[in-house]
Amino acid sequence: MRIYVPRDAAAKALGADEVAAALAAEVTKRGLQAEIVRNGTRGMIWLEPLVEIEDGGQRRAFGPVTAADVPALLDGTLASLGPVEEIPFFARQTRLTFARCGLIDPLSPADYEAHGGLKGLRRALGMAPGEIVAEVTASGLRGRGGAGFPTGIKWKTVAEATADRKYIVCNADEGDSGTFADRMIMEGDPFTLIEGMAIAGIGTGATKGYVYIRSEYPDAIEVMSEAIRIARASGLLGASVLGSGRAFDMEVRTGAGAYVCGEETSLLNSLEGKRGIVRAKPPLPALEGLFGRPTVVNNVLSLATVPVIFERGAAFYADFGIGRSKGTMPIQIAGNVKHGGLFETAFGLPLGELVNDIAGGTASGRPVKAVQVGGPLGAYIPVSQFDTPFGYEEFDQKGGLIGHAGIVVFDDTVDMLKMARFAMEFCAVESCGKCTPCRIGSVRGVETIDRIAAGDPAAAVLLTDLCDTMRDGSLCALGGFTPFPVMSALRHFPDDFARRKEAAE
Repeated sequence: MRIYVPRDAAAKALGADEVAAALAAEVTKRGLQAEIVRNGTRGMIWLEPLVEIEDGGQRRAFGPVTAADVPALLDGTLASLGPVEEIPFFARQTRLTFARCGLIDPLSPADYEAHGGLKGLRRALGMAPGEIVAEVTASGLRGRGGAGFPTGIKWKTVAEATADRKYIVCNADEGDSGTFADRMIMEGDPFTLIEGMAIAGIGTGATKGYVYIRSEYPDAIEVMSEAIRIARASGLLGASVLGSGRAFDMEVRTGAGAYVCGEETSLLNSLEGKRGIVRAKPPLPALEGLFGRPTVVNNVLSLATVPVIFERGAAFYADFGIGRSKGTMPIQIAGNVKHGGLFETAFGLPLGELVNDIAGGTASGRPVKAVQVGGPLGAYIPVSQFDTPFGYEEFDQKGGLIGHAGIVVFDDTVDMLKMARFAMEFCAVESCGKCTPCRIGSVRGVETIDRIAAGDPAAAVLLTDLCDTMRDGSLCALGGFTPFPVMSALRHFPDDFARRKEAAE
């Protein structure tokens, strides 16, 4: 009998370690032949700690489980949720990037390979570098970190650049509110990220990779570091990847907690030991990146998706999605919802279906008022736009962005003026200070919104002009995208701003 208890940070925060300890003690006390496996999470956070018991080839789920439930669990009297794959939230997903997450022991190479791992890398090792880049291009994979830039174009630029050394940098500085997919994959299936980075290195001619992880992710840092050590010891990394004669190695670097280091050039400065501030472009990182060398900078999800593209083929992956939004997107559902967690699905699902059906509406039971999509720099989407399909261009046409695909739900008690002020204040606190529109504009933005709150009728026009300047003049997305939440709040929820004028009068 195998008993699975997640080691994911969210599950641990909800008591998974205590459950695992209670299980170990009870198994020993009863003299049972049972192995306790610390897997990743299946992504249904409201059910954590979600314990699975495998007996006779079937895994039955129980959750949320407490340490006090352990005797009943082993007695067989605790109510079961049935097989995880039959839980409605999970059954409706299309899991490609997260196919193994929660299913395997994250640090078992044998478990990883038994569930399809390394098939993509072995196929890539039989291809020429140009063919590898062409496969990624044909898949339609776009950057999952926020910008949605075509991954194949970035790889092609680095592959064709001439240099004595090239690098693969994985951006794991997941700082957006309501996002946790990068952490989940690193804690639950780290070898898929290693495999994806190795394929990227072989395809572009890079021999060294770095995973830049935010310091607030100690569990992800621990698991990734150990997975890299295991991969190196087993020949997956090193001077001859899987005995191919092609070299690729990698290591983990820890960030110091600056939100702006999620921007690729700030991240590169930080990796080099410099202050994390934005670089002006050009030159592009693909030509002059880390230590002045050609560098691929991709998000965790982008690189972790590469193995399935090579395992199943570019055409298979590109068949999912809508328009130019190809494949699947792991959507992270948070905020005031009944069913928060990770939901991987093909692009195209309407936002309203995600919020009302998949997430089950608000946890408070009150009506939904707004959903912020894309982190603290994302627009607030009103209920009237809930028919918008989840896709890059579709959201852009509505004045929004997908970003890292985190959605945060608010009910009708939220004050949207306060949310707009928070966006400006967040930008002011996190600005690297390199450019004036972001550094000064965000401070003036807080002041201007305070003037609106005090009943100044002219301040709304001033706020619009200020947002235009920040959007057009900022060096990076921090200042450039802060107008998205501010202006969407002002445009879609004018009553929350008008009430201040009425109160002042």
